[in-house]
Amino acid sequence: MKFPKFDRSKYAALLEPAAEAEVITEAKVRDVRLASGRTLALITLDNNKDYKRPNTLGPNTLAALGETLESLRARAAAGEIDAVAITGKRFSFAAGADLSLVDRIPSRDVARLMGEIGHHALGLLGDLGVPSFAFVNGLALGGGVEVALHSTYRTIDASTPAIALPEVYLGLVPGWGGATLVPNLIGIENALKVIIENPLKMNRTLKPKQALELGLVDRLIAPVNFLEDSLKFADAVLGGEAVKCPNEPGKIERVTKWDIAVKIARKSVEERLGTVPKAPYRALDIIALAKHNDLARGFEAENEALADLISGDQFMASMYGFDLVQRRAKRPEGAPDKALAGKVTKVGIVGAGLMASQFATLFVRRLKVPVVMTDLDQERVDRGVANVHAELEKLRDKGRLDSDEFNRLTALVTGTTDRSEFADCDWVIEAVFEEVSVKQEVFGDLENIVSEEAILATNTSSLSVDEIGSKLRHPERLVGFHFFNPVAVMPLVEVVNAAKTNEATLATAMQVAKNLKKNAVITTDRPGFVVNRVLAKVLGEAMHAVDTGTPIAVVDHASDPIGLPMTPFELLELVGLKVGAHVLTSHHTPFPDRFFESKNLDALADSGAKLIERDGKGRAKGYTKEFEKVVGTEGKTPMTAEQLRERLETGLAEEIKIMLDEGVVTAPEDIDLCLILGAGFPLLDGGITPYLDRVGASERAFGGTFHTPTIRGAAER
Repeated sequence: MKFPKFDRSKYAALLEPAAEAEVITEAKVRDVRLASGRTLALITLDNNKDYKRPNTLGPNTLAALGETLESLRARAAAGEIDAVAITGKRFSFAAGADLSLVDRIPSRDVARLMGEIGHHALGLLGDLGVPSFAFVNGLALGGGVEVALHSTYRTIDASTPAIALPEVYLGLVPGWGGATLVPNLIGIENALKVIIENPLKMNRTLKPKQALELGLVDRLIAPVNFLEDSLKFADAVLGGEAVKCPNEPGKIERVTKWDIAVKIARKSVEERLGTVPKAPYRALDIIALAKHNDLARGFEAENEALADLISGDQFMASMYGFDLVQRRAKRPEGAPDKALAGKVTKVGIVGAGLMASQFATLFVRRLKVPVVMTDLDQERVDRGVANVHAELEKLRDKGRLDSDEFNRLTALVTGTTDRSEFADCDWVIEAVFEEVSVKQEVFGDLENIVSEEAILATNTSSLSVDEIGSKLRHPERLVGFHFFNPVAVMPLVEVVNAAKTNEATLATAMQVAKNLKKNAVITTDRPGFVVNRVLAKVLGEAMHAVDTGTPIAVVDHASDPIGLPMTPFELLELVGLKVGAHVLTSHHTPFPDRFFESKNLDALADSGAKLIERDGKGRAKGYTKEFEKVVGTEGKTPMTAEQLRERLETGLAEEIKIMLDEGVVTAPEDIDLCLILGAGFPLLDGGITPYLDRVGASERAFGGTFHTPTIRGAAER
């Protein structure tokens, strides 16, 4: 594709508002004489900050890069250089657009310029008159990947931590060529994985080897001589060495697979997220258009998508949520001095069931210390240890553990029926039945076995940590440490700072969470802590509506606009009816005027019934007869979907305000962070509290808002 001469004045309305705050990533150029005698102009992207601050691509950075590439295009035309290459500073190629500046974009027209300047500046890499090379030497995200995509050839450092196009996760599309170029480089199905599927799976990224296998890069090079070997690769290509992408789409794929693959992906997104999120559907539209391999047409579609999305409410809310995940989650509010934390050299796990096995797998993999499991009989213990070994085996088979590491980790996991083997444990966590007396018995016994410095942790989801520790001689070393299921996937741990938990215990718990690569939010010891208290409100209102005559389908989908990743009854099926019934009861008991229990749910749980009928592939077919029988058993006062949703939203706003007044957490931001990380609440809403502000629920509940000014985002019905 041919580009006109780069002229920064065309983008003045975008550049001037950003100029004062933007951290400029410079494009530093030097000529390199290759072994063959050819001359390569090497651009190094460098923001002149240390390695902790990756290169970013703000508007003025793009303008400077465009001018640099324009000058190199002139040099290439004059025969002064034979090729151009672009690389990054140490550890950082480019982490994409500088999103901190988006609030300075005043209008849709200026937002569109953000797409145009990216296409123009980066597009020059493919319109220099000589081959261009991207030497991806570190983190490459979003626009950083698009820098590489516009280059003719690409190498990647094998130690690069991540390469990804995360835009859809953030409420955008890959708008500087990515949504158009990737499908034509690696094929439609691979492109859908990179652009749609991975971002929607908690922002999953690629490793360098995966990028090579897909065809996003042409060479994987060891870090020890990365630049030198990349230059040798460039010289060889300039000398005639052929390079072919392994997954380049052919004519048959364009004719037979392209439209079908996009249609399937669209249906999958709709089933998972509904139709409120805009970004994935705009990305799918561009990917569908890419079938024609018309770059001008594709880039124009990207410009239009960026103009709409950047100036829209969903993106602004996404940035609020993203800031919580990237900043607040890394600096937990109320965390004590980490110097107070004790070392953990051995972990004990009471229980050997499914949850305990998940704990053991996580602890041994992340901490790499001995882990001992215990249960009532040897058969259960052996089964639990075998489950851990099986999970480690799966990781080995997927290439995420090498054989030596697999052998070392499996040897660290043992089981016993003798709790005395916990004597030298520094950290003991229970995964036993959710009943206060059971947990009290466990910790009472352990207190006589472990050292006085050992930390005792309970994974209770809603019971009082203070009550669990009420019979201990040293309750100050007991802490709540609540994981979410599945343990390996969900990034949140609620660390419960009970009334008697001391600073050293809390500090150790926070350090353990960090070492497990989890995000920890500190809560006080109140029923349900954060996530389960909010979900108890949702589930309780849903079951009460069914109990009193509202049709199941109406109830199940009334809350769809709130944005939870699954319906209330899908959630109940996931956690298990017994667990769900326990959660409702444990909240109704202390707060009978605000939370409903459900005798019908108790009966369904006791009978082993299911709520949702599924086919052989696990897809929902409808609701079971057993569930349909309970509708209206407590009287007939059915609600419409709108009535129920308004009731639920107002109730949530009321309950969250009470939680904040009680000091469960320090700010609404922590409520939002917990729901994003622990319940999969979508970034496009920003969090539950901005959503409740936007729909007027906060005003109805307490005559105010959680945030001033209100954070915009998806509130479409």
